[in-house]
Amino acid sequence: MRSSLQGKGRPRAFDRNEALEKALEVFWRQGYEPASVAALCSAMGINAPSLYASFGNKSALFIEALDYYEQAYWSKPAERFLGEPDIARAVENFFLEAAEILLSPDTPCGCMVVLAAINISSEAREVSEAVRRLRFATKKMFADRLQRAVLDGQLAADADIPALAGALNAFLEGLSIQARDGILQAELKAMASHALRLLPSPEAR
Repeated sequence: MRSSLQGKGRPRAFDRNEALEKALEVFWRQGYEPASVAALCSAMGINAPSLYASFGNKSALFIEALDYYEQAYWSKPAERFLGEPDIARAVENFFLEAAEILLSPDTPCGCMVVLAAINISSEAREVSEAVRRLRFATKKMFADRLQRAVLDGQLAADADIPALAGALNAFLEGLSIQARDGILQAELKAMASHALRLLPSPEAR
């Protein structure tokens, strides 16, 4: 009996973060809809029953991978953006750092929130809501920092905060598409440096 159990061997310890990283790469490269459960299982090194037992289903796995992505790649840049006292430096530094993340050699190119959202059907409502929630969170981050700049006197009191935040968010999403198209990092950084131009001119601040 003992030898029979030894022959089966111990199951490999399940590393949830490692599994999420593998799933993230599949979703990142293929998008939500095209990524099959078989492809996800193959990348994660588990079978379908284990995927369902650990994560619930494909949509729940995607949402958890999405949250993992945001935390792993964007939480620190967001903290630095919100913590920088000068609004111009905050915007410039954030977008230059974003260009590095979007074309990091350690990750697939482009932002998962933007690219995966391209391939989500209307039936996958919970996935669409999760992606939209993260896009709105990024826009709110910009709006909160811009509003502080108004209170600090770095932006004019009549600055259109919703429009400025939306423009910065759209610019960030545009950089992600450019990154996916294979642009060089030097080019992407040159583009990112123009984010500062979206702020009102110093005379109007």
